[in-house]
Amino acid sequence: MSGERQYPTSRYAWYMVVILTLAYILSFVDRYILGLLIEPIKADLELTDTQIGWLLGPAFAIFYATMGLPLGYAADRARRTWIVAAGIFIWSFATAASGLASKFWHMFAARMSVGVGEATLGPCAMSMIADSFPRERRGRPIAFYTAALSVGAGIASLVSASVLTWAKTVPEISIPIVGAVAPWQLTFFIVGAPGLLLAVLFLTLREPKRQVQVQTSAKTNSTFGMMLSHVGDRWYVYASFLAFPCLMTINAYMQGWYAPMFERTWGWPAEKYALVNAVVLLAVGPLTVNVAGWLNDKLYAAGRRDAPLVILICGAALIIPTGIAAPLMPSAELAFAWIVFNTVGIATASATGVTGLLNITPSEIRGQVSALYYLTISMAGLFLGPPTVGYLSDLWGNDKLNLATAAVPAMYGIPILLLIPFALRAYRREIAAQTASTKH
Repeated sequence: MSGERQYPTSRYAWYMVVILTLAYILSFVDRYILGLLIEPIKADLELTDTQIGWLLGPAFAIFYATMGLPLGYAADRARRTWIVAAGIFIWSFATAASGLASKFWHMFAARMSVGVGEATLGPCAMSMIADSFPRERRGRPIAFYTAALSVGAGIASLVSASVLTWAKTVPEISIPIVGAVAPWQLTFFIVGAPGLLLAVLFLTLREPKRQVQVQTSAKTNSTFGMMLSHVGDRWYVYASFLAFPCLMTINAYMQGWYAPMFERTWGWPAEKYALVNAVVLLAVGPLTVNVAGWLNDKLYAAGRRDAPLVILICGAALIIPTGIAAPLMPSAELAFAWIVFNTVGIATASATGVTGLLNITPSEIRGQVSALYYLTISMAGLFLGPPTVGYLSDLWGNDKLNLATAAVPAMYGIPILLLIPFALRAYRREIAAQTASTKH
């Protein structure tokens, strides 16, 4: 009973989840905004689609990925609220600085800095939530947090649509010190500013007490070697599990190309795409994520210990046919009809991925394993999604961007589906082994 009292009150735990979710929304706004501004940035900076693909993916991923593991190590040892506060300040400042870029390498450096800041959030947030809720009640708070994947993209779309629409009515935009700026530059300035205030709010949060989980190992101190040993001994479980969230991120990050695809294929301006996309994301994404989280908790309570993976696989399987079909439609309206179902797949897969990971990971290394999770799925999504589309677009012709976007879910998705039987068997065996070990 004393262990139960180690968790914070339900009210404060949920308050912390809400603040973390606001941070995640803001991080996704800053990450997503570039995709809606591709055409004016490409024109002003004289870039190719391949270069844009590198800005959408690898530029952000280089430090977002490499900083993840040391920051996950820090999340298992240092004050997590302060780490997140520093990260929010860095990525918000870097987003605003993106509006000052005049060359490819300027933008590349700014996007790398955004990645440095955002690398702090994932491992710290998941570790804090896991230390604030018992295992049987983690599904909904984690699903609520991951709903920011869709909410953040929706808000980014609304902000961009509003700013770009307004900018067309203004003959010249001038900012003190900076001088005259293009609408795409002003958009970066606007979305970067709120994070500076949120960083201060994080300094007021109480640090959750770390929960100790009974393990067969006598080790109690978190070490990088311990994490590597745990994951290495179970590499087949983690590898087969991670394939499905990797498919989700490849498709999600590839959609950074959708705004220019709609403009080049069906003649939609970026602000029109952004507005419709915002409606789809805000209407479908959060609802789907929370339903998936609720379903996960119901199935888990009913004895389905593999519920997170089953739901994850269902979402990933839906992504492939809808991701292929949407860009090939004869009209933008039909394309969006398929995107609705694709969004359901992405939201479903994102809702339970981390829940399933935490359920097979010891408490003392959750921060580091969460960092490894985000490193893996981010590297896959950012290095394979946007660059593949950019390369294929330059190879096949920039007017065939829709073919390039349709190719990506087929190329990477169909082979991953073949892993479903193996992933389910490996995950169920690991859950059974951990359940048996905790009884002795």
